[in-house]
Amino acid sequence: MAAYHLAQINVGRFVAPIGNPRMRGFVSQLDPINALADRSPGFIWRLQSEIGNATNIPYGDDPLMAVNMSVWESIEALKNFVYASEHIVLFRDRAKWFEKMATPHYCLWWVQAEHIPTVAEGRERLEHYQEHGSTPYAFWFQKWFPPPAEELEPALR
Repeated sequence: MAAYHLAQINVGRFVAPIGNPRMRGFVSQLDPINALADRSPGFIWRLQSEIGNATNIPYGDDPLMAVNMSVWESIEALKNFVYASEHIVLFRDRAKWFEKMATPHYCLWWVQAEHIPTVAEGRERLEHYQEHGSTPYAFWFQKWFPPPAEELEPALR
């Protein structure tokens, strides 16, 4: 079993409140895309509330800001979901529902297996990525870093 898994956060500012008719196309795809993630190879966890998605989980004070977080077994597993599944359709249409952001709105980082990251942790990683670019602390697909070196077993020290 791997000692580390890959966490991701992406945020965006909706062009309208989630209940607005302009958001209907996005909302209609939430359940199918989340179900696809849930059954994708390498999927471990995703941020969701009692409604089954994260659209009502705050990311700061702006009610139009949305947050998405998930944990995956590997970079390859997440990359396959994002770019080689039906998710790509939603991804390509994001300009219909999200404002263009001036700074990076996504990042990846390694978490110890069994760790579930919080929104505060994701925000910290994202802010670090926005300020410093790809580092072992927070990175993206184009310049990623391997998981931290595992400590030697006590018997091998």
